[in-house]
Amino acid sequence: MPADPAPHLFWHVDAMPVDLRSPVLLAAFEGWNDAGEASSTAARYIRDHYEAVHVATIDAEDFFDFTVARPSVCLDENDARRIVWPSTSIHVARVPDADHDLVCVVGHEPQLRWRTFVDHVAHTAEVLDATMVCTLGALLTDVPHTRPTQVYGGTDDAHLAERLDLSPSTYEGPTGIVGVLASGLRERGVMTASFWASVPSYVSNAPSPKAALALVERLCRVFEVDVPRTDLQILADDYERQVTELVSEDDETVDYVAQLETDFDEGTADDPDRLVAEVEDFLRNQQGN
Repeated sequence: MPADPAPHLFWHVDAMPVDLRSPVLLAAFEGWNDAGEASSTAARYIRDHYEAVHVATIDAEDFFDFTVARPSVCLDENDARRIVWPSTSIHVARVPDADHDLVCVVGHEPQLRWRTFVDHVAHTAEVLDATMVCTLGALLTDVPHTRPTQVYGGTDDAHLAERLDLSPSTYEGPTGIVGVLASGLRERGVMTASFWASVPSYVSNAPSPKAALALVERLCRVFEVDVPRTDLQILADDYERQVTELVSEDDETVDYVAQLETDFDEGTADDPDRLVAEVEDFLRNQQGN
């Protein structure tokens, strides 16, 4: 009897839909590649908008160091304590009036056995017949919160690059689970694209709905749909207002942000080559983290 290719992948059979149409697998992971929680927020926003159904879970046991990514204790509706483990959830949804349905993979970045973890995600893509995979990330960089969020998109597939106006990836150096996953899927013949949003480095600890909104807008182009974004836009506007108030309390930060705004308005911050360089520098700087 052949070995199970994904022994830590558990399907919720009763929830499985049938006949997904050329689904796109969307993957985002909390952790160092999720500045401002932007990528995970964007993935969940798309998932929840289409009322995606939870169909599978990648169990955490073999992929996490629980002294680093600790489980949580919570109370259920009967006030009984239960443990919530940092597992990876897989949801699927139909996307009306689009050529592609959705497979959404969201979880924490694993600490252990990345190649085996990638095998599990790849097996998920195979079982659900995913024709393309989009990975999301967000990085801290020198951008002003008062200007449009920059999103870098890259792919190694020429046809996808032309359709979505993406750059070819020439990066060499340290990477995270997003890069490992994209590489593993490409080796299996699956088209992949990666989108990274820039988050202001001077508000590194605050969630950034503005960066999440920018990623959602790019995903709308991938799926060729128009997802309503009013509630996310309201959160983004509140975020910008609150950060402006915070910045105004420190003269040095005011001057710093003003210089970033000048750089952006003069066009240097919108240079695609600079965006690529910032993503690459960010990845290299994580090697020791």
